[in-house]
Amino acid sequence: MPFDHNDHYHRLLLRQLPKEGRKEGRRALDIGCGTGRFARRLAGRGYQVDALDTSAEVIAEAQAMGGGPRYRRADVTATDLPEGHYDVITCLASLHHMPFATVTRLRAALAPGGALLVLGCYAGRTPRDLVAVPANAAARAAVHVADRLRGAPRPLLRAPVRRPDMTLTDIRTEATRLLPGSRVRQLLLWRYLLTHNA
Repeated sequence: MPFDHNDHYHRLLLRQLPKEGRKEGRRALDIGCGTGRFARRLAGRGYQVDALDTSAEVIAEAQAMGGGPRYRRADVTATDLPEGHYDVITCLASLHHMPFATVTRLRAALAPGGALLVLGCYAGRTPRDLVAVPANAAARAAVHVADRLRGAPRPLLRAPVRRPDMTLTDIRTEATRLLPGSRVRQLLLWRYLLTHNA
């Protein structure tokens, strides 16, 4: 069914964007952009967006959809990032595809006052995840019925998926070590939000 756990949190992520700083020429980097849904939302907020993904197929689909971001097939772990350049760096359900220590490279690419926003996936189950099961089923059913009623087209191409191998405890420990002052908040639907401000 077409319910997307990551899209569900777009509004939460948009509320985390820096409130101060430049109004013109704000720059964003969206890592693991997939077909570009969140990158387009950032562009709609006035950001100049660099959107990276390792999948040629999803980059091709994102480029076909346009919407403002500059899409590029690239692996952020092997790409030179300009130091102190981005006002916001986002990483939606993609950090678990790379070494967690990549966050230090991302931190270095943040401009003063910039924000790193990671909507991540974690391994294992917590008591809170028990609540997610019926909530997930209800959300999937509601989206499926709504799409059928309005005759929605087939779902977009999906990016490759990999299971996370770090638990929420591991993530909190590493975030504290690598990004002092960062915050990790558990969300429903097997996700967490990591925020770090430069």
